[in-house]
Amino acid sequence: MDGIIIVDKPKGWTSRDVVNKISKVLRIKKVGHTGTLDPLATGVLVVCTGKATKICELLTSTEKTYEAEAVLGIETDTLDLEGKIIKEENVHKKEEEIKKIIDSFPKKYMQEVPIYSAVKVDGRKLYEYARENEKVVLPKKEVEIKKIALKEILYEENKTKIKIECIVSKGTYIRSLVRDLAYSMNTVGTMTSLRRTKQGYFSLKDANTIEDIENNKYKLLTIEEVLPYKKIEVNDFLKNKIINGQKLENRLHEPILFTYEGKAIALYKEDNDKIKPWKMF
Repeated sequence: MDGIIIVDKPKGWTSRDVVNKISKVLRIKKVGHTGTLDPLATGVLVVCTGKATKICELLTSTEKTYEAEAVLGIETDTLDLEGKIIKEENVHKKEEEIKKIIDSFPKKYMQEVPIYSAVKVDGRKLYEYARENEKVVLPKKEVEIKKIALKEILYEENKTKIKIECIVSKGTYIRSLVRDLAYSMNTVGTMTSLRRTKQGYFSLKDANTIEDIENNKYKLLTIEEVLPYKKIEVNDFLKNKIINGQKLENRLHEPILFTYEGKAIALYKEDNDKIKPWKMF
């Protein structure tokens, strides 16, 4: 069971819940995911099993696409509907104003991390500070909003509701993006729903439901299928050198995935005039 399963995470499940479920159903201990989704969110969760857990970090470093809905005029402590309302006001924003702000956001900027997150400050997770009502300076990190579009506007109960689609860099919090969009409109905002439609080259069309996995109707992608590196099939002589971790001549000047009888055995990367083991399978 060495491979990658693309899961359409259901609402209300943590990413860890999905990992635990797959571990139990497939009866395999080594299971990991490549990018956390909050319980409120649904959509693409890339899960690695067996030897494929060694490439989790390689699949994490990709851009992500989301569809998000938000309400302007409400702010919660968690920046989503699961939190406690800390500010509320009537808001009626015109389409032109909303679109102008959204059109200004394809950019890199320093985004403040939400306090209800697992980011650590002084060895403690931020949500631990929040639960203890302790003050802490929230860290900021550079993120990139590569593309963002306004898809829909609704006016209900003296509030303005919007739906957006965005492509963002790794590490971007959509809850924080909604907050920042609202602040730029001189109001407050809270995310009401979130769906990840794509991570790197994995999309919802590749995704399996939890029911698919329980009923053994899922697709298990191979390491060879998902790694975007040059592949070289080796003979017995080279195979023995590779599995013993020997360095090889650097003739192609790029990472190489070596396979034997069609199966990945090692991923090598450059090391001056040689290439050396990076991931061994």
